[in-house]
Amino acid sequence: MTEFRNKAIVTGGSRGIGAAVCRALAAQGKTVTVGYLAAEKRARSLAEEIGGIAVGGDIADPATAEKMLSETGGAGILVCSAGISHIGLFQDMTTAQWRRLFAVNVEGAFNACRAAAPYMIRAGWGRIVLISSMWGLRGASCEAAYSASKAALVGFAKALAKELGPSGITVNCLCPGVIDTEMNSALSEETMAQLKEETPLGRIGTAEDVAAAVSFLVGEGASFITGQVLSVDGGFAV
Repeated sequence: MTEFRNKAIVTGGSRGIGAAVCRALAAQGKTVTVGYLAAEKRARSLAEEIGGIAVGGDIADPATAEKMLSETGGAGILVCSAGISHIGLFQDMTTAQWRRLFAVNVEGAFNACRAAAPYMIRAGWGRIVLISSMWGLRGASCEAAYSASKAALVGFAKALAKELGPSGITVNCLCPGVIDTEMNSALSEETMAQLKEETPLGRIGTAEDVAAAVSFLVGEGASFITGQVLSVDGGFAV
């Protein structure tokens, strides 16, 4: 049972928030599976660094999630961090772009949770953390699809918490604010400065800020916390 509780899977674990989560969980003594899509070299380097393994594939494909669980033999901790974004006018977005974004951001989390749940239910213990976004709570202009997909994760987490709670599994959702990651690297310096100014704590968040929240939610100190949505945004959404 101890071994099961110390095994973690992080989707989208090769970079940004996901990579920080992998390092944080490894620092807690967890054996971490680094999920990745295309950044194989980076994922394998990280896995070697933290003493884990790297498993590649498109999380939008259910077979990828099944592969992650079969290669690890199940894991007591699942962090769904894989995600993509799209910035542009809503009316200019193609149906294919909309569907791809939901396939990764929402279906990816569904695939991972569905694959991991049977192992957790059998063990009577599990920790699931979904990485949403503050835009899933308040919406962002020119990011309609991204905001909608992240809002879906909030509802998914709350419903799943009720369904899996009787099996000793907690499900929580994090909503990061403006975080210094590659996903936000496309934003101009002017935009980043404006977002920083709008953040009550007066700074841009780090991937480590989010990873610290994940570490808490999967730890014993959070064993009676489930179905919650925690903003890690420096007060932006207040």
